[in-house]
Amino acid sequence: MLNDKILSGKHILIGVCGGIAAYKIPDLISKLVKLGAEVKVVMTHAATEFVTPLTFQSMSHNPVAVDMFSEPVAWEIRHISLAQWTDTLLVAPATANMIGKLANGIADDMLSTVAMATRSQVLVAPAMNTAMYENAATQANIKTLKERGIKIIEPAEGRLACGDSGKGKLADIDVLLNSLIYEVAFEKDLSGKKVLVTAGATVESVDPVRFLTNHSSGKMGIEIARAAQLRGADVTLVCGNISVETPMGVNVIKVKSAQDMFDACVSHQKEADVIIKAAAVADFKPKDVADNKIKKEGGFEGVIRLEQNPDILKYLGEHKPAGQILVGFCMETQDLIENAKKKLDKKNLDMIVANSLTEPNAGFKSDTNTVTILDKTGKIEALDNMSKFCVAQELLDRVVKCL
Repeated sequence: MLNDKILSGKHILIGVCGGIAAYKIPDLISKLVKLGAEVKVVMTHAATEFVTPLTFQSMSHNPVAVDMFSEPVAWEIRHISLAQWTDTLLVAPATANMIGKLANGIADDMLSTVAMATRSQVLVAPAMNTAMYENAATQANIKTLKERGIKIIEPAEGRLACGDSGKGKLADIDVLLNSLIYEVAFEKDLSGKKVLVTAGATVESVDPVRFLTNHSSGKMGIEIARAAQLRGADVTLVCGNISVETPMGVNVIKVKSAQDMFDACVSHQKEADVIIKAAAVADFKPKDVADNKIKKEGGFEGVIRLEQNPDILKYLGEHKPAGQILVGFCMETQDLIENAKKKLDKKNLDMIVANSLTEPNAGFKSDTNTVTILDKTGKIEALDNMSKFCVAQELLDRVVKCL
C-alpha cells in the first residue's frame, strides 16, 4: 500500500500521440494526481481526434499544450519551459511516427520539440498494430532510443483495436504508473545493492487437506520489497502464503514450508548485501504427514506430534558474510523489547523490528503498523503508528546508513 502522497512535489509531463489507446491516459493522470504529482499534458494534433484537450485539462488541472505557435498564457518559450519543468516525460501512447521522430532528431511539433529539449528522463510506451511494431524500421528506431538512454515500456500482447492479435497494446495503466513512481518517487540510494526479503506465512502439512500456519498476510514484507525496489535495489522476495499481490520489478520465489524458505534463503544468502526476514515462519511442523486425508472416525487421536523447523534467522546470522546487513522481525504478546533484545544478540542481527500483537492497528493483516527498531549498538527507536510502506521506508533509511 503506497503512501497517499508518494509523488508530492514531483512534476510529470505526459505526451499523448494519436492512437486509440489515448483514451486510457486520463485514468493514469487521475492516479498520478491522487498520489500528489503535478501533471501537465502535451498532445499531438492527431491525439486531439481521439480525446479532447479539455479532458486532459480537467484531469490534470493544468492547461494542455498542442500548438507550437499558440499565444502563451504567460511570456515564455513554452516547449522550453515544459522541458525544464518536468522531472520525467512519458510518451504514451507512442505511435510509430513519434518513435521515428524521436530516434531521428525530428522536432516539428510541440511534443517532439519538448522531448528534444528536455534533460530529464524520457519514457516511451509504444502502442500500435503488431505489424507496425514488428516492422524493421520501428524496431531499429526503438533500439536507437534505448541506446540513447530512453526507457521503453514494452507493449502488451492481446487483441488490438483493429481486430488483430499480437504484441502492440499499450502497457497496462498500472505498469505505466509504477514506471513513473520508480523514476521519480525516491532517490536510488540502494542502486547496485542486492536485497533479499522474506514475507508471509509458511504452511506445514498435516495431511493432503489440512495444514498448520499463522495469521500473517505478508503485507509488511511485501512493502519492504516494494520500497527497496523503488530505491533502486535488485530485490529477491521469498514469500510463503500471502494475501496481497507482489510488487512489479521484484524477483519472486514462492515457497510453502519453513524448509522451503530455509533452502531459498540459504541459496541466495552469499549474493545478498541486505537480508530482511519479515516472514512469519512456523517454529514447528508435524513429525508425521499422512499420505491420505485423516478421517475423523477412528483415524485421529487428537494429538499431532511436532518437531522443530530449521531456524532460518539463526543460520543466516551464524553464516553472515562480512559487510552483509541482517535484519530480523519479532512479534510478541508480552515482554516485547526484552525478547527483541535477546533475539538481536542470539541470532547475530544488525537490527530487529519489534511489534506487538496487543497494539491497535498493528500486526497481522493490518495496513498500518507500530514498531520499535533496535540495533546492535543498543539504540532503541519507537516509531509512531504509520502505514506499512512508511515503516518500510523508515527501516530502509537505517539500513542505508549501515551500508
